[in-house]
Amino acid sequence: MTVIGLPLPAGGADGAAPSYGTATLALPLLRATQRAAVACLPWVGRDNPKAADGAAVAALRDGLAGLPGRARVVIGEGEKDDAPMLYRGEILGTGAGSACDLAVDPLEGTRLCARGQDGAVSVIAAAPPGTLFATAGWYMEKLVVGPAAARAVSLDRPVEDNLAALAGTLGRPVRDLIVGVQDRPRHRDLVHRIRRAGAAVALFGDGDVMTSLRVLLPGGDLDALMGIGGAPEGVITACAARLLGGDMQGRLAPQTDRERAGLGGDTAAGGALLRLDDLVATGHCVFVATSVTGGSLLARPRPRPGGVRTASFMSTPEHPCLLVDGDVPPSDGI
Repeated sequence: MTVIGLPLPAGGADGAAPSYGTATLALPLLRATQRAAVACLPWVGRDNPKAADGAAVAALRDGLAGLPGRARVVIGEGEKDDAPMLYRGEILGTGAGSACDLAVDPLEGTRLCARGQDGAVSVIAAAPPGTLFATAGWYMEKLVVGPAAARAVSLDRPVEDNLAALAGTLGRPVRDLIVGVQDRPRHRDLVHRIRRAGAAVALFGDGDVMTSLRVLLPGGDLDALMGIGGAPEGVITACAARLLGGDMQGRLAPQTDRERAGLGGDTAAGGALLRLDDLVATGHCVFVATSVTGGSLLARPRPRPGGVRTASFMSTPEHPCLLVDGDVPPSDGI
């Protein structure tokens, strides 16, 4: 296994002290996402998203069975996509050791995998019990910025004001900013306002967790992410933002009557602003993503003698910015 640590910019990481739980969880979570990513390989480019997602779910669940302690899934993906799922409330792990909550997306970018396009990953975040925002919501309005702009912007402010504040903190004119926005009809007005204010828009199809890393990581090519995407991915992204010293805000944004009804008594159902501390209440968390189809940050899995070489990004309080190349033996893979 090869591990490369990337330097964080000034202001990165929130100074969380090393914790026994995160150090113990990191490698088992990494191995679980590696197994899930490799399990997807027979389905890359086969135009069968449900089969790919099902393979990822089964492999991730198997990988998490040996997780130290008792892990509870609080954020899943299956209900929104009508796909196989690691269900909310499912208990995993050996039961011997400390407890944690999990936010999982066994295959983020299911469509990307089915089409053989860059950007699909298996991703997971873990944190102490009760510290992750556990919602039945499927969609969330999001605003993600890097460490230099942490606490300089707000979803309660107009887009134009946020762009001006972001430019000011970065010491650059608004015309030099690039904002990631998911390419969806619901974002037509947002895209128009960003461009009218003078900033550029980088449209992406799927995969807002990995797009958010382009904002949060040192040397990233985006200055912010804006718009409505998956709520599960929002909670996972919040863990990465917390560990990397960036900032994220969210607001539940139900898109259908069915979703609104499913929120029930959710305290944030009324559209309350969710700050980073609301989404993940501690810096003692873990974020792991393993590439399925490759991309600008992580290479796609490569078959090798004796297994498959995978590329992952891992972030913990002890090591916030790690790129990991690791081999998955055939018994754990496809």
